[in-house]
Amino acid sequence: MPEGHSENSNTLVVQADEFLFETVTQENGNATVIRFQLRNPEIRAGDVLLVLSGSDIHFHGLIGRIEEGLAIATDRRSLLPSGLVN
Repeated sequence: MPEGHSENSNTLVVQADEFLFETVTQENGNATVIRFQLRNPEIRAGDVLLVLSGSDIHFHGLIGRIEEGLAIATDRRSLLPSGLVN
């Protein structure tokens, strides 16, 4: 295992009304694959993104790739509206 790498995954939790993202893929009006700016250097590919609206989960997906400060996450059962691009 590389030095400084943990076996545990992290979870990035954000509120939907404060979350800026771009819809890459949508299904039935919900964003299933999104791209967003990653500002937390502790988050890596394989970690989880959780987008909440109050206590309701709108997106619970795996961060699959991070390139040039942008992360891609996927949740095939997303409830995050694809039109919610701030």
